[in-house]
Amino acid sequence: MEIIIISVAAFFLAILTFFSGFGLGTLLTPVFMIFFPVELAICLTGLVHFFNNIFKFILVWKNINKSVFIRFGIPSIIGAFFGSWLLINISDIQALFDYELFGKTFEVHPVKFIISILLLIFVCFELIPQLSKIQFGKDKLFFGGVLSGFFGGLSGIQGALRSFFLINSGLSKEAFIATTVAISTFVDITRLSIYVKKINETELSVNLPLIACATLSAIIGAYIGIKLLQKVTISFLHKTVTFMLIILSLALAAGLV
Repeated sequence: MEIIIISVAAFFLAILTFFSGFGLGTLLTPVFMIFFPVELAICLTGLVHFFNNIFKFILVWKNINKSVFIRFGIPSIIGAFFGSWLLINISDIQALFDYELFGKTFEVHPVKFIISILLLIFVCFELIPQLSKIQFGKDKLFFGGVLSGFFGGLSGIQGALRSFFLINSGLSKEAFIATTVAISTFVDITRLSIYVKKINETELSVNLPLIACATLSAIIGAYIGIKLLQKVTISFLHKTVTFMLIILSLALAAGLV
């Protein structure tokens, strides 16, 4: 049942990424968290995200801006290493607190609470016009790379931060897409190398069919999304996805998911 639900979600969420402004990792991670422990959910989402990035990398690699990749990508890899290390080392920390509701006990764990805060922050950047217009110059590429990589390693959520720093770096549309895909791919390699060392190999091997189905669904969804979108943004879908992320982030913070 998990395979069907997550694969269908990956398909539609991959399409929604083109309309909503949110990345696949941001949208898919909460879905995985419904079925798996948080660190395993982030790892499995990372694998789907990685294979989806490989597909896109093959299509666009010729347009990568090497200068921006070095100045932003290498710090991103460094940040991803430390973010991934932190995730693995705080995942076993006991719950911050627990409470009872309707006869059930709910626990609020540090990792889920941190991720819920990150989701709310990124939602605020989408909802508040003044924040969505924030741009950073080329002199902030190193800082931006470390910051986006760190949060990518910690939570799998990195696309929004990366875009804030790169959107004003003077890249053409083609170079922007190719360079962000390349950076994201190497960040995925870094964080997955840390996750896999700590997560039981049995858990990963058992879920290989799920990873394969979700990845294929995401690739098909991405292909359809490109055909449907081009340069169009659908406001209703954008607002719907934003609202769903708010609900999910609050549920994570409350220990309901």
